[in-house]
Amino acid sequence: MLDIQKKLSPAFYAILSLPSTAMGFALSVQISALSWILSTQYNLAIHEIGLVWAAGPIAGIFGQVIVGMISDEVWFWGGRRRPFILIGGTLSALMLLALPFIGVISRGLGFESVVGIAILIALTLDLSINISFNPTRSIIADVTPSGNERTKGYTWMQTISGTFGVGAYAIGAIWGNYALIYAGAIIVFLISFIPIWFIKEPEKLSEKEEVLSATPDKNKWISALFSIKPLWGFLAYAPLGMFKKLSGQSLSPGILELACLLLTIYGIFQVLKQPESEVANSRSNEIGFQRILAAHAFTWMGIQTMFIYMFAFIQNKMSFLSENDLGRVISLSFLLLNAVAAILPAIFLQPLSEKWGKVNIHLLSITTMSLGYLGIYFWGNSPFNLYIMMSILGIGWAATVSLPFAIMSQKVEQGKMGKYMGLFNLSVVLPQLVSSLIIGEFISQAENKGIIFLICSACLGISAIIWSSVKEPVK
Repeated sequence: MLDIQKKLSPAFYAILSLPSTAMGFALSVQISALSWILSTQYNLAIHEIGLVWAAGPIAGIFGQVIVGMISDEVWFWGGRRRPFILIGGTLSALMLLALPFIGVISRGLGFESVVGIAILIALTLDLSINISFNPTRSIIADVTPSGNERTKGYTWMQTISGTFGVGAYAIGAIWGNYALIYAGAIIVFLISFIPIWFIKEPEKLSEKEEVLSATPDKNKWISALFSIKPLWGFLAYAPLGMFKKLSGQSLSPGILELACLLLTIYGIFQVLKQPESEVANSRSNEIGFQRILAAHAFTWMGIQTMFIYMFAFIQNKMSFLSENDLGRVISLSFLLLNAVAAILPAIFLQPLSEKWGKVNIHLLSITTMSLGYLGIYFWGNSPFNLYIMMSILGIGWAATVSLPFAIMSQKVEQGKMGKYMGLFNLSVVLPQLVSSLIIGEFISQAENKGIIFLICSACLGISAIIWSSVKEPVK
């Protein structure tokens, strides 16, 4: 073990953040370039682009949960998380290189439409990212003690990752998305493959966690299902939505969609009506974990709606922009979002969380983001106004990608961190699927694309209400 790891020095926190940064950078490239390529180069409609994006949540549903559980129980190549980070990082770099050649690959395989190949490449890219994303976050909890040190680990993660994300969108804004894709492939490979060899993972858990982890979990899939009760409606909609989309049926809400909505309301109500004790115990922590799932799900349903359909809003409200200018406005908008998110976590959010509590600071940040989305709806009719509002949204984005991990990791068993990180990720990928399918269908039929940011604002508002019920983790 290096001295910088023993001392938990800033240099170690920086190195520890790089594997997660690699996956975040790959995701930034995908966010900036995928919809743009499919819309401007291959003329896919909004609902078709939503279908391509739906591949990512599907990959996450299986990838992160399964990899999380496996990585808790294996040890090879010198670590639990290291093998998955190495594999996922390499595959992610290769899939980024494939993005500009979707048309070439499709023609080479004899397909007339690029939609199928686009889905295949997006699915492989997302699966690769998901193979690594869980381990890159779990390893932070593995090598840092619970409390402020772990919060520092996750805020450093977002500061480093956000800084690279700013660089990604800067490359896209200045040199274009093709330059971003090629640079991204190189960067993702290097910072996922090299730094992980300088991080020593603990072979043995603490004595308390060893006892807990040694207890046979004969019904781990059933217990996992009950752990995600607030997400049951989202989980039920996933196969329904994909089946209807792939079979060419209308995605307009029907009886089954209503049943999924009612199941979601039921699951959240069941969790909220149970008191979460101030005293840490397994039952109270489970309730706290479930409330975090519910709140985080609505956060991501709003944010993913922005990520996917931002281009449609700009096309509708700023029709005077050329295709290249459209791509640059999108890149610069996300650059500002990530610039704020890079600055805030380590410099502001982490010290404020120590003083006022992580949950309170996160709640305030999410509320700010909800108001920012309303601002885009009312005033986002020019690039300048959009840039101002995106900077405000950066406050909520900074909190979303840092604080929930620290909060959640203090409410679950350390020895099952991979499992719970995987389950926690369902609160990201399942709502993303809803955004990709049913929300995409609704937006494609709406004449005023400003509805996109009304949806975003409503989702973040619901999230803030649920976050207000979460108790501060006990150190």
